Amino acid sequence: MKKHIKNLKYIVLVMLISLTSCLDDSLPNIGDLPDFTNPTPFYNVEDVSTSEFDCNDVEISANYDFNFQAGSNLAVNGTQYQWSVSPSEGVTFINKDLPILEQGIRGELATVVALEDAIAKLEFKLPCEPNPAKVDVLEAQIAGLKVDLQAANDNLSETTLQNVANLEAQIAALPAASLQNRELIFSFPKPDVYTVSLTVTDDLGKSETTEKLITVNQAVPTIPVPEIGEASFEDGSLFDGSGDGRDSWRSPSSSRWGSVFQINTDSNGRGEGNDLPHGVQAAKFPADGTRTGYQEIALTPGATYVLTYFTTFDGLNTFGDLTVSIVSTNANSLDEARLAANTIASRTDNNVGRVDNVFKKHALTFEAGTNESAIILITNTGVESRIDAFEIIVKQ
Repeated sequence: MKKHIKNLKYIVLVMLISLTSCLDDSLPNIGDLPDFTNPTPFYNVEDVSTSEFDCNDVEISANYDFNFQAGSNLAVNGTQYQWSVSPSEGVTFINKDLPILEQGIRGELATVVALEDAIAKLEFKLPCEPNPAKVDVLEAQIAGLKVDLQAANDNLSETTLQNVANLEAQIAALPAASLQNRELIFSFPKPDVYTVSLTVTDDLGKSETTEKLITVNQAVPTIPVPEIGEASFEDGSLFDGSGDGRDSWRSPSSSRWGSVFQINTDSNGRGEGNDLPHGVQAAKFPADGTRTGYQEIALTPGATYVLTYFTTFDGLNTFGDLTVSIVSTNANSLDEARLAANTIASRTDNNVGRVDNVFKKHALTFEAGTNESAIILITNTGVESRIDAFEIIVKQ
């Protein structure tokens, strides 16, 4: 019996040694099985195009740039990358590090860049501004900013200038982008549909290819955000520093549209105990509903907008509401503005469940349709109501 047990132990020991040998890559002709798996390539692409249009929506420039980044499955080490594009005529390539270094320079010159951007925005408005008074104000603002810009340039430290020089030297030394780079930027010459393929070759010489259709769309002008005059009803907030907080909200005729609203002022601003969403003034509508707010704004046909604002009510024992409507300019009176045919969008909020004198934010989404302009109309009933801090954005 003892002999059989010894023989069994010997057999188990031999089996363990054999199994261990199979895992030892140093033994000749013994080891892992050859890897017959081809790489699985893929790539990510990001549209980083830029364009510039004048105030008449005429294209000044357009750069159709797309950032491509290659990859492969984790089980295979992709060591070589080869891109191709069709049609290839006019396609150029940009080193992926160039935008990063350029952004670094902007960061070093943050104050200078901010002033340059502010000047560019004002200069952009000048050619299409029909109001001579606004042109004078814009030109004065530009002149003042140019003085500030010169001072900012003069005050740049030696350290900042050296950092900028170092970044510029790195840009000058960047190697040209290659179709063998793992990541690079394709600069397409024009809108079109391009076939971009990627071949990945691993360290065993095995390769595989993937391709996608990349659609480059025509650059279009950015939809401008409408300007709301005295949006927070503050004194001196018009373009020339004037205004009593409601000058932009006066209707063409008080007999047809009602008298303009009153102003509620809190000299403490947003200090302790004050609930104004912005500044120190809000529009106040008495309980009798005889006051209105009327302002015409420019729209871009086909665009969708989101208008936001804050309301509050003084008194909760009596029902009261406040309505903000977007009205067609075809309306010629308050009665016509209430017709469904002239109402583009409308929102009514009331004091049910509200907290006395606490502002609440609302949003009104509307489509411009074919309208190039529309009226923001504010009305109320029942109790004293207040409204503040209008903002409008283009819904993307």
